[in-house]
Amino acid sequence: MTVRMGEVETLKEAVSRNLRVRVFVGNRTATSQTSDLSLPIVTSLVDETVEMAKLTSEDGSGGLPEAELYRTDFPNLEINDPTWNDLKPEQRIEWARRAEAAAFHADPAIQNSEGGMFEYVRTRTVVANTHEFIGAYEGTEGSLAVVPIARSEAGMQRDYWASASRRRDRIETPEEVGRRAAARAVRRLGARKVKTCRAPVVFDPLAAQTLINHVFQAASGDAVYRKNSFLGDQLGQETAAPIVTILDDARMTGGLGSAPFDDEGVPTQTTPVVERGILRNYLHSAYTARKLGARPTGNGSRHATGAVGVGPTNFFLMPGEPPPEEIVSSVQSGLFVVELIGFGVNTVTGDFSKGAVGLWIENGRLTYPVHEITIAGNLRQMLCDIEMIGNDLTFIGQVAAPTMKIRSMVISGE
Repeated sequence: MTVRMGEVETLKEAVSRNLRVRVFVGNRTATSQTSDLSLPIVTSLVDETVEMAKLTSEDGSGGLPEAELYRTDFPNLEINDPTWNDLKPEQRIEWARRAEAAAFHADPAIQNSEGGMFEYVRTRTVVANTHEFIGAYEGTEGSLAVVPIARSEAGMQRDYWASASRRRDRIETPEEVGRRAAARAVRRLGARKVKTCRAPVVFDPLAAQTLINHVFQAASGDAVYRKNSFLGDQLGQETAAPIVTILDDARMTGGLGSAPFDDEGVPTQTTPVVERGILRNYLHSAYTARKLGARPTGNGSRHATGAVGVGPTNFFLMPGEPPPEEIVSSVQSGLFVVELIGFGVNTVTGDFSKGAVGLWIENGRLTYPVHEITIAGNLRQMLCDIEMIGNDLTFIGQVAAPTMKIRSMVISGE
């Protein structure tokens, strides 16, 4: 639901259910889905999916995960919090209203808003197959966000802040969300360009998350076996600075992406992808594992079509010790990035070029906001050039990172 300028703008409550069927006929496969779970419809769907599978091409890597992979002893990951149910609809509206109000009260420059948003989702997932595996788990997630708009004589700027958690007692207060969103918007007022140069670049957690997501894409077994990854054929090699450790941890207690098993029923795990700069593992579904002669890592993820690909669980850059202020103070002259814009990444070569918004660092201090610039480099080199990693790991989704500093990048401006 969304509240804008104190008034309810959208309010939605829905219950849905969906059945996704994947059928194997030898090494041929087909998928289908329905939201009608009546017996005649499901029976017809299965029959039709079998016929569809018979018409597809054979693929030697297809088929269910091996039977010996399945387990029934799963840990309690604390991903289901029934206390969310105690939060009545009017209280959820009030949370969004309070977050937006806090942004307005934080600074007189906040004069408009794209709204305060609250979402709550409760799910129950069941996976079963003909290896006699059947497993189920429940999960909850609540999120709160606000997008204020700041105004000055120089123009208007917007930014946002959000907090998300499986558990109600771990989400930030509406007031904290509003204040942080307002501060982010106000500090962007009066933004200007900078001259083209090469300088250190510091990424805040939201911008750093974007970079780490590109690492996930490159470490996905889908990309590796298709030879669409700049990390291909590099297992055991140094691919990042020694301070860099990147994990995919589905067993993180209360994690937004935590689950006892994946969408194929394979037990999840903690997988080190990069460990102290060394590439240790790719992430796999059963299919990509067979393609590359590996074991599934519990990253099988169903697409909307019902097909299974590779998805992240809790994929993140391990935090370091310095606070973000210390990282900024280490830069004599450089850029602090708060937003990346565009799609200028080639996952095959690692070439990286994106629009950026941020603040200029001078003598270790944030001085003035900048925009209409582009930062460029190569993800291979960028990973090797990570000099500092902050202690402020921030999870808003399943991919996360703390503040981090890259030694040098090209900054294109005037």
